[in-house]
Amino acid sequence: MSELISYHLEDGIATLTLSNGKVNAISPDVIAAFNVALDQAVTDRAVVIITGTPGILSGGYDLKVMTAGPKEAVALVTAGSTLARRLLSHPFPVIVACPGHAVAKGAFLLLSADYRIGVDGPFSIGLNEVQIGMTMHHAGIELARDRLSNAALHRSVINGEMFNPQSAIAAGFLDAVVSAEELQGAALAAARQLKKINMTAHKNTKLKVRKALLETLDNAIIQDQEHLG
Repeated sequence: MSELISYHLEDGIATLTLSNGKVNAISPDVIAAFNVALDQAVTDRAVVIITGTPGILSGGYDLKVMTAGPKEAVALVTAGSTLARRLLSHPFPVIVACPGHAVAKGAFLLLSADYRIGVDGPFSIGLNEVQIGMTMHHAGIELARDRLSNAALHRSVINGEMFNPQSAIAAGFLDAVVSAEELQGAALAAARQLKKINMTAHKNTKLKVRKALLETLDNAIIQDQEHLG
C-alpha cells in the first residue's frame, strides 16, 4: 500500500507496519498513509494491528517538519491529533504491537488504541515534550488525561518522565508486555480474540464510552490551531 505504512491482510486481521527511517518519524506523508490504510481496513472489516520496526514504534513527529515553520508545525500537529481521534473512534478493534521505544507521538499512538502490547527490554515509553522544550498541546493533554492514571498524567505530561515497558502498564500506556520474540504471536492472538466480539456492539459501545473524550478532542484541536498558529 505504501513504503511508509505497509498493509497486510490475513484472516480478517490487517497489520499496518510503520517504517520511516531510524526513528519511524511521523510526517505528513506517514499520516496520509495511515489514513489510506485505515480506509482499507474499514472496507475489509478487519481488526487492526499497528506496529513498527524492531526496537521502535515511533520516536514522534518529524522534527524537520516541526522546525520548518509555524504553519508546517500546526498542520502536522492538527493532522496527528485528528489521526488519534480517528483511531479512538475506529469502528473495529485497534491493537498496537509496540516493538520497543514509543516516544511523544509514538506514545500517543498507544493512547489511541483499544489494546496495547509492548516488549520487555531497555525501552523508553512516554511523552518527552517538556524535556525538549515543547509546551504540551491541548489535544495531547486531554488524551493523556483520559488514558493515563492520575499520578502518571502529572509525572508524564508535566515532568516529562519516561517509563520502561513494565512501569508503562501501571501508567496506562500499555496493557501487556511480552518478549520481542512473542510480540507478533501475542498481537495475533489478541486480534483473533477480538474478532469474536460483535463488531456493531463494539463500535457503538466504544463511541458511548469515548463520547466525552471525542468531543473534548474536537475542541482541543481547534484550540491548538488557534494557540499554535
